[in-house]
Amino acid sequence: MEPALIDQMLQTQKITTPWSRWIPRYLVAIDPKRMGHYFTDVLIIGGGLAGMRAAQEIDPSLRTMILTKDKVEESNSAYAQGGIASVWDPEDRFDNHIQDTLVAGCDLCDLRTVEMVVREAPERVAELIRWGTRFDQLDGALVLGREGGHSHQRIIHALGDATGKEIMRAMIQHTRSLSNVEICEEAYTIDLLTYDDRCCGAIVSIQQRAPVLIWAKQTILCTGGCGQVFRESTNPRVATGDGHAIAFRAGALMRDMEFMQFHPTVLYIAGSSRTLITEAVRGEGAYLVDANGYRFMEDYDPRLELAPRDVVSKSIVAQMDKTQSACVYLTLAHLDAHYVRQRFPGIAKVCQSFGLDITKDAIPVRPGAHYMIGGALVDDQARTSLPGLWAAGEVTSSGLHGANRLASNSLLEGLVYGALAGRHASEAALQDPTVSLSVLPIQNQMQVADPQEIDLADIRNSVRSLMWRHVGVQRTEQKLEEALQQLNRYSSYVLSHQPGGIDGWELQNMLTVSLMMAQAALARTESRGVHLRTDYPKLDNPNWRKHLSMQVRDWAE
Repeated sequence: MEPALIDQMLQTQKITTPWSRWIPRYLVAIDPKRMGHYFTDVLIIGGGLAGMRAAQEIDPSLRTMILTKDKVEESNSAYAQGGIASVWDPEDRFDNHIQDTLVAGCDLCDLRTVEMVVREAPERVAELIRWGTRFDQLDGALVLGREGGHSHQRIIHALGDATGKEIMRAMIQHTRSLSNVEICEEAYTIDLLTYDDRCCGAIVSIQQRAPVLIWAKQTILCTGGCGQVFRESTNPRVATGDGHAIAFRAGALMRDMEFMQFHPTVLYIAGSSRTLITEAVRGEGAYLVDANGYRFMEDYDPRLELAPRDVVSKSIVAQMDKTQSACVYLTLAHLDAHYVRQRFPGIAKVCQSFGLDITKDAIPVRPGAHYMIGGALVDDQARTSLPGLWAAGEVTSSGLHGANRLASNSLLEGLVYGALAGRHASEAALQDPTVSLSVLPIQNQMQVADPQEIDLADIRNSVRSLMWRHVGVQRTEQKLEEALQQLNRYSSYVLSHQPGGIDGWELQNMLTVSLMMAQAALARTESRGVHLRTDYPKLDNPNWRKHLSMQVRDWAE
């Protein structure tokens, strides 16, 4: 393992996972003599921004395959509204962006990582422009917005409030032009293939057909987040934590799994799907008011609506409790109506479908699971602890975000670490002459009980509701222990069977991720960033200025 990764591990306390006895090494039986085999040089799992950016770095002589769970347009990246944070204004400085990131991260960021990512930001944005991304401009200059926690105008956006959609349009188009890259859509990655303590590809179901083995010299994991683990979430249907779960099962070191960021403002219409209301709305001057019309943020933080996300989310939940209300409200009625419609066309359209005019009507909002800070630990080359496996984006724990992600640093991280992962995986693959056929004897000897009738949808809904109630914005020891007990009950029969198909695999992954989250949240007996323990409400730097990690090893034991 590289020194950079070891240095990060020295600041880490490993916690036990007593529930891991329920978790199989592979979710399907492996019989190499009866399964289809494909070979590639570099395998990229995930077609969001991190995966697409990684593909740009692969040497043209190397065959590269990108697997996307759904259609290539369907990723967390495509749903990003706000933008990319980058020092662009001459009055802004790298040190300002670095300091804002460190403050938001609540003393748990890795300074080297923050400095690297922030300083690379302008170059990465310039690349996007060269590759065809059309960011919003005024008189030939990029329009810069501001969001919570930022000291300067530095949010570069597109289509008003649909930055991710425009970036992904350009990235997909540019990636399709690469002759050595194949994009395989509707390819569900069931597990990572490992042999002799090394990642050597993945087990994949393409278009819901029988699983096949895809062998690769190097594998890059870019599967995004896991917001669907919670009942209230901004994430699309595909964000079920598959990457987190398959990395854990393969033995990769997982870190910071207690840190799920809850976005403060998610459109709350009973019975409808949840829609993100970008932080840029508050950046443009929107107010938060409670059910009585009272602007309450001044009671909680002097930065008002522009406080970091963790502060605003906690304040909203506290105000909802105080007023016994299901939500609070965003109001833009005091802002110029023409500018509001022009700046936020997507949000205006969504709200209009519910009879709300965002220039006049208060928008009902409440927090929802938004961004997973924890994941597979990566070093400054995007290398995981599992040889042959690299990772980038939301599936990782890079040290950039600490205990709370600064707004609009996520797309930036995907770009920077995607480039690192692609570059170093390409170099490693060039040094490896072939995918060795000697690995073919690998077999899954796990004995799996016969499937029983399991109502997958019912358990999925139960897990999501349980996680929202007990592992949501506010946490206590009692709730976390109850969550672990119930998750263990589900796992005892769901993880020991092969329900088969994407719905079954997703449920097994969601259970695995939920267990990791709840275990880490129970272990951290303090409040830091997005992790609020109401029974331990204070920051405890002397005891808890460190990371928590977990890992599964030695499956034969």
